[in-house]
Amino acid sequence: MKKAFMSLKFHDGDEDKKKIDDLTKALLKADIENVVMARDVEKYGEAVLPEGARLMIDYAFPAMEKCDMLIVEFSEKGVGLGIGAGYAYAKGIPIYVIAKTGSDISLTMSNLAQKVIFYDNVEDLTDEFRRLV
Repeated sequence: MKKAFMSLKFHDGDEDKKKIDDLTKALLKADIENVVMARDVEKYGEAVLPEGARLMIDYAFPAMEKCDMLIVEFSEKGVGLGIGAGYAYAKGIPIYVIAKTGSDISLTMSNLAQKVIFYDNVEDLTDEFRRLV
């Protein structure tokens, strides 16, 4: 089974938790397990992190280095998504950008990506990732 670090613009709330759960299920069907900071480290806002902890530097970057790929859900843009993609690119980690059909993918992000995959339903991603891995 492959391992992916998955980044996305996260807002507290059940809708984003469901998005993470749905994406995780679709990827598992393609034999890809994922690491998601909002879920696995921040515990959806419930975790108490050590004082002075820096999420990207202390948690995200080391976790990313242990993964086979970075999957960036880019339906909504975010500075952190770009920083993570730049880090992965510099480390030679393949980057796959996924986004809802019609989303605006910046030229910078599309240039970093191995592939940009648009989807209407999360289930559409399973077959795409089966072909990729």
